[in-house]
Amino acid sequence: MNKTAFLLALALFFTHPFFSQDAQWNEKWQKKPSQQSSISEKIVERNYKPVSFSWKKGSASFEIGTGVQSITAERSVQNFEMNAYETTYELWYEVLTKARKLGYNFQNPGQEGSMGRRGKAPKPNLAGQSVTNISWYDAIVWCNAFSELSNLTPCYTYKGQVIRDSSDTSACDLATCNWNANGYRLPTEAEWEFASRLNKNPETGENFMNSGNTISGQLQFSTEEGPDLVAWTSDNTTRSMTVGTAGTVFQEDAPPAMGSGKPNESGIFDMSGNMMEYCWDWFADYTLQQGTVAAGPEFGSKRISRGGSWSIYTPFYYCADRYSYDPNEYYNYMGFRLAKKGEL
Repeated sequence: MNKTAFLLALALFFTHPFFSQDAQWNEKWQKKPSQQSSISEKIVERNYKPVSFSWKKGSASFEIGTGVQSITAERSVQNFEMNAYETTYELWYEVLTKARKLGYNFQNPGQEGSMGRRGKAPKPNLAGQSVTNISWYDAIVWCNAFSELSNLTPCYTYKGQVIRDSSDTSACDLATCNWNANGYRLPTEAEWEFASRLNKNPETGENFMNSGNTISGQLQFSTEEGPDLVAWTSDNTTRSMTVGTAGTVFQEDAPPAMGSGKPNESGIFDMSGNMMEYCWDWFADYTLQQGTVAAGPEFGSKRISRGGSWSIYTPFYYCADRYSYDPNEYYNYMGFRLAKKGEL
C-alpha cells in the first residue's frame, strides 16, 4: 500500500462514527459506573419514590391554568413518572460528590434546606430537607449526573454533547431535552400542573382534575382542609421543613419523619408550599400546543417555577400559579423535583 492510500485509509478509519465524540460518550455512560463513583442504593431508595402517570393510549389531556390564569390552553402529557418528594439534600450531596469524580462541575454546591450549611455532608436532622441555593443550571446538570451514575441515558445535551458543567450557561440555555431518554430530568410545566391537580372522586373512584385555584392535596370545594393541613407556607412556618411532612403534628424536639405528612391524591408531597420547584419550560403566555410534548417555547429569558414555598416572597401556592426566574438565580426557597419518562 502506498503512502497516499495508507493515509486515506487511516483518515476514514478515525472518522468512522465509532470514533465520533457522541459514540465515545454513549459507550462511556452505558458502562456501569465504577464502584468508586457508584451511588448508594439505600440513599436512592430512601429519597426517590416514583409515582407513575400512565395511560393505555399513552397520554392524557387537560386545560392548564384554569381558575388562576387569564389565558388557558389545552395540554397533553405523555406517560411519565414523578418523585413523590422534592429532591433532598441527602440525595443531592450523594450524586454531587460522585459526579465530580466523573468531571461534572457545579456552580453552586447546594444547601441543607433554608437554614442549613452549604456543600457539607448532610447532618442527620437535615438530610431530608430539600436542597436549596442551586440554580436551574445546576439542577439540569445534576439530573444528567444522576442519570449517568444510574446507568441511564442523560436527557440534556447541547450540539449532541451531554451537558456536564453548570457554569457553561450558554450551553445550558440552548440545551435540548431528549424526551425519549430514560434518564432523570425536570418536569415540564404541564406535567407539574397535571400531577398537582389530579384527584379522585371518593364515591365513584373516577379521576378528575381539581381547579387550578386549589392547593395540591386539598379536596375540591372542601371547607375543612385549609393550607395548614396540606402545605408548608409562610402562614405556618418561617423555614423549610423535612420533605413530605406537611399536615404532621409534631414537637420541635421530635421532628416528623420524611413522608409522614399528607400527600395529594396521587401520592405526591409538597407540590404546594415548602419549596419552589423548577420546571423545564421557558416562560411565555399559553398558546396552542406544538408537537406531542408540551414543553414551552424553544427560547426565552426566564424559566418556570411552580408551587410557592415557605417564604413570604412566594405567597402564591395554588396549583395553577406560575413564577418565572432567570435560570442563574438561586435562593433558599427554591429547589426541584425529579421526573422521568414513563412506561408504555
